[in-house]
Amino acid sequence: MASFVWDCLFCLLPCLLLLLLSLALRWPRVHSWMRLAVKAAGWRLWVIICLILELPQKDTRAWTKEAGPPASDVLSGSGQTSDGPRLICKPTALAKYLLRHCRSLARQRLASWPSGDPHLQTLSSLLCGQHGDTLQFTRDNLLLRDGGIVALDWAVGTRQGEAVGRKRWEGRKEHQSGGKALGCFTATPPVLLLIPQSWGGMSPHLRVLCHQAVHQGFYVVVFHARGTAGCPLTTTRLTEFGDPADLEQAVAYVHSRHPSSVLVAVSEGSGSGILLSYLGESGSSSYLTAAAAISPVLLGQLWFETAMPPIYRLGVLFHWKLKLSRYASSFKKVLDVDQALGCSSLRDFEETLFCSSAQLQQSVSRSPKSSRNSGLSSDSHPPWGLAPSVAWALGERANPAKDWDSYWERNEPLRDADEVAVPVLCICSCDDPLLPPASTLPLRLFQSNPYFLLALTDRGGHCEFTLEGREDTEGGRSGTEEMKEGNWSHIAVLEYFRVVADFLKGEERDPQGEYSQTGQRSRTSNMALPCRRRVTMTRRLRSQAPEQSGVDAEEGNFTWKRSYTR
Repeated sequence: MASFVWDCLFCLLPCLLLLLLSLALRWPRVHSWMRLAVKAAGWRLWVIICLILELPQKDTRAWTKEAGPPASDVLSGSGQTSDGPRLICKPTALAKYLLRHCRSLARQRLASWPSGDPHLQTLSSLLCGQHGDTLQFTRDNLLLRDGGIVALDWAVGTRQGEAVGRKRWEGRKEHQSGGKALGCFTATPPVLLLIPQSWGGMSPHLRVLCHQAVHQGFYVVVFHARGTAGCPLTTTRLTEFGDPADLEQAVAYVHSRHPSSVLVAVSEGSGSGILLSYLGESGSSSYLTAAAAISPVLLGQLWFETAMPPIYRLGVLFHWKLKLSRYASSFKKVLDVDQALGCSSLRDFEETLFCSSAQLQQSVSRSPKSSRNSGLSSDSHPPWGLAPSVAWALGERANPAKDWDSYWERNEPLRDADEVAVPVLCICSCDDPLLPPASTLPLRLFQSNPYFLLALTDRGGHCEFTLEGREDTEGGRSGTEEMKEGNWSHIAVLEYFRVVADFLKGEERDPQGEYSQTGQRSRTSNMALPCRRRVTMTRRLRSQAPEQSGVDAEEGNFTWKRSYTR
């Protein structure tokens, strides 16, 4: 009998342990300990996985402490926590206005591990998303001057609830402002131009931004470069990393379709190369009122020369090689496709496609006699199979660059940074695994140029910036109450456009303000296409002493009227 009782106890022992464990977890302290233990074990397991996959774990706080207090400390006057963004910029009237009215730049809390892990966030932005089935796009194929084609996808809401929500938003904003400006979505809503990554295609991150922008009343159009996202490639000329010619024509077309609407633009990741180049080359003739870049590539040459983690490098190369392999038979006439498809680094692939030195070396090694007979030399480069009239119109870009350095002399995104005439907000994360270290950011540009603003965070990954899943109840309704859906970068960008428009509108109404009536942008001057000029050398950022920047800010010499540089 005793043995039978002990056997029963042994059989019921697992159930008793589970019962005791469930009762213990009801105690708050034990529950908290268990959560910490599981999180610590998960963190150690994830570190091992990252070591196996060669995914680096960046220590962001060490660099932010060494960087010292940014300009935002002088502007805000209140200590921002390390979890919040650090606005690095010249202390202008616009910067102060943004800190006062753009709550997403002042108060937010980004998610911690595991949802805040940079690699998990990056993979989520590239592979996972929401609202993917609620939008459809209508496409316009735009014929370019050289015979190429780019695609413009206009976002259209498919659910009836979205149309109702948009009308409510329009009515609310019209009642609040009663005017015609960005954020006052009346009969002429603003147009939001989205520029995806350089390898093309709509990422889930961009789809979510489209959904939120449509819900807030924007006309949303997505720019697809030639040969990407199903856009046909009708020429043997690909788009160089920082060549804004195609984007310039697309912007002019969008403006012609909505001439009375405000036009703003957002780039994603490496798509910032053509956006920043366009802003620099167009100067004050740009049709854009404001621009933003999420996880931008500010230094293109450095980005291509910096080693990227293998899993990301292979993914980017796969997209680029897939695009090239579709038109391999056509490109064999102008470059060595097999050599390009065999490249194992981003730099080698880009150099093989666009630098004549690499192409000539491949041609000589492949067939020395045919190269001599065709007259190829280092001083005479064959064009991309273009007609003479088209080659004359394109100028230096009709021919491949001579070498790697000359390629970046005409394609570095910030080569004309001192010519930019519209506010540009760059959102960057210190733990971005696809970009060079945050210590390489051109902070002097943001501290000296009044048109460039940098929102720098410790966490966020590449184009994700997941928010913490809790609300800040301080002071009743807070800014985070409006951030329950989507990512912080989306909310910050859309709110930034609204605040900038309100600021410019207020300056227009005040004849004595910094943005006077005489300095307003002339709409008649925009009827002609912005003239483009040939860039023969990289523009260097103007050096400025730190104390000089503060003096200019205190004197208030800068005005927000556009200075015509063309």
